[in-house]
Amino acid sequence: MLKPKTAATLGLLFFVTSYVFFALISLNTQKHIDLAHWFNLIGAVLLFSFNNVFPKNSLNTFACVLTTLGIIAHIGLCTIDFIMWSFGNDAIGSEKLSVQISQTPLIVYPFVIIGPSLLFIGLATHAINFIKTHTISSLMVIIGGPFVGISYFVLKSGPLMLVSCVIFTSGLALLLYRNELEAIKK
Repeated sequence: MLKPKTAATLGLLFFVTSYVFFALISLNTQKHIDLAHWFNLIGAVLLFSFNNVFPKNSLNTFACVLTTLGIIAHIGLCTIDFIMWSFGNDAIGSEKLSVQISQTPLIVYPFVIIGPSLLFIGLATHAINFIKTHTISSLMVIIGGPFVGISYFVLKSGPLMLVSCVIFTSGLALLLYRNELEAIKK
């Protein structure tokens, strides 16, 4: 069994790796396995460990709920994306499924539109606990998270999405290892 801090670190590595695939590698070239979504799925599940590594308080409890809901939504989104990937070159079949999902509010909202954002919001809420003591790291998480979505959905920029994800996850890593970094400074 992994320690929570180790699992959280691995989650960050898997999560960033998935965004490298999303930003720089055509998903259509992944013939035998959809690595991007596997890394994203494993990373999101391992990020659950952040619920156990930060100080406990009422804000943390709220952040844990948001993070957990976001992870559940990521699992659903990755499942949808695995099914979409399985269509391969069948653009008609893929489009039919896409239309069906977009016309099903009980799927599209919790698993595509709103739900996955809750993972970023939950982790950003965890970071708010450190805004006074670790301002820069906290702001990296709080600002980086929304920019992952904005850069992808609004600006349609894979490289900017990757940079935003690196800032977001780097901020989380700095918060995760804050005690060790402070000990090194002293």
